[in-house]
Amino acid sequence: MDIDTDKIDDAVLALLQLTLHDGNRAWKGHDWDVMDRLYQKGLIHNPANKAKSVVLTDEGLRQSERLFEVLFGHSKE
Repeated sequence: MDIDTDKIDDAVLALLQLTLHDGNRAWKGHDWDVMDRLYQKGLIHNPANKAKSVVLTDEGLRQSERLFEVLFGHSKE
């Protein structure tokens, strides 16, 4: 099976909403390959440090909020 890594990246970015704290920081307990791709896409700052959390960029924060609603929100029907 071919894996769509962009969909995985979107899901992880959305899940970062669950551990969001201090405005734009989230715990980085996700796969390192995904975190590196999010960094390469400019959605998080460099995750390769000793901190247990990662800082989302302004765009990453906007995308994370949007994707969380799209993937996990209830439809308003």
